[in-house]
Amino acid sequence: MVHDTREATSGAVSSLRSALGSNAVITPDDPRYERARRVFSGGYDRHPVAVALPGGAGDVAKVVSVAREAGVELAIRSGGHSPAGYGVVDGGVVLDLSRLRDLEIDVDQRTAWAQAGLTAGEYTKATARHGLATGFGDTASVGIGGATLAGGLGLLSRKYGLTVDDLLAAEIVTADGQFLSVDDASHPDLFWALKGGGGNFGVVTRFKYRLHDVSQFTGGVLVHSATPEVVTEFIAAADAAPDELSTVVMVMSAPPLPFLPAEVYGTPVLLATLAYNGPAASAEHAIAPLRAVASPLADLIGPKPYQEMLAPEEEDYRPIAAHRNMFLDSLDEQAAARIVAALDTSSAQVPAVQFRIMGGAVARVPADATAFAHRHRRMMVNVIAIYDDTSQSAAHEAWVATVADSLRQGPGVYTGFLGEEGEGLIHAAYPDTTWDRLVSIKRTYDPGNLFHHNHNIPPERQP
Repeated sequence: MVHDTREATSGAVSSLRSALGSNAVITPDDPRYERARRVFSGGYDRHPVAVALPGGAGDVAKVVSVAREAGVELAIRSGGHSPAGYGVVDGGVVLDLSRLRDLEIDVDQRTAWAQAGLTAGEYTKATARHGLATGFGDTASVGIGGATLAGGLGLLSRKYGLTVDDLLAAEIVTADGQFLSVDDASHPDLFWALKGGGGNFGVVTRFKYRLHDVSQFTGGVLVHSATPEVVTEFIAAADAAPDELSTVVMVMSAPPLPFLPAEVYGTPVLLATLAYNGPAASAEHAIAPLRAVASPLADLIGPKPYQEMLAPEEEDYRPIAAHRNMFLDSLDEQAAARIVAALDTSSAQVPAVQFRIMGGAVARVPADATAFAHRHRRMMVNVIAIYDDTSQSAAHEAWVATVADSLRQGPGVYTGFLGEEGEGLIHAAYPDTTWDRLVSIKRTYDPGNLFHHNHNIPPERQP
């Protein structure tokens, strides 16, 4: 069996070189290999037999066909930000989309066709030249592919909805090597599944997005000392804010940031990223209640281009993190007190609980309109411990699990923030009716489960 596996992988590498050319196939003896096999998370050290760099949809179809026929493991990578490290696989082939970077912007129609190798930062920088944007989260280095297929919850969500709510069409290579154009009229079932069902159904090579006016924008960071009262009042104020204001809150031990006084380093703080799409005068009115919750330790909010809201790319930053996520509908002072107290019990470099406030346009889309079905929830919460000593991984995982369990309000998780713990939780990302529909679509387009190196939806309903 070992001999057969080696023959299969060796044959796959040869086939890839024949199909794509040697320069587009990186193997362990290539000086590019160490960088090519890296993903964003520093917790994964996997060694593929080859990294394939297709130059277009036709090449993607060739890679898919080679992997299917050889029976080798296949990982798909856009930006490589999967918390579970799914952008790389031991002993298999990585289909790296980073060469697919074309972007066609139609300013008059306010739409854009974007190839799946683009990052959120690259896309946003280009559309910003026209005062336009599509929401992709809050980090520039995230790939638009992964962000979109998970649903996409970011700094424009309360005003315009999730990323998938701005997805108008897509082009995809399925498991049988077919190239399909999908939208609400063509293969509507598959198009529906792409809106939150992850990479289970094929390799999307291009997305068509709706663009929105972001020519008037106010945002930045606001920091308060974190007490249970401050945390609950701030979350409530963010939830009650107008739709134009999207908020991401981190309750954390204060890192040594240059805009914070040294005496607060290591103490509990509430660090919020506020993003208001609209006139500056209206922004000031909307943000005032969040400023007034306490006397700010730092207030960096002001008019700025939307693209500056995305956390910049740091090429060599590869954090190791433990994390759990969930959806909540409320946060009382008792729960906030547990969060604040828990920060002192973690030895991680950055222990934190992140709140992404939902509502607004997210909640106005019917729950069954997309595979992302948790529209009615008020906030998505991610418990995080970032650390650098892998010998302490078990302790950090235990801390994260304990804090998460103390907060959880029923089922529901977001696949975009699931790590390897997601195998037991993947069904929780989808209500039963959504799950059954996704399984049926998976059975139609990937009956052999070629695309399984992901938060997998199997082609058969599990007992």
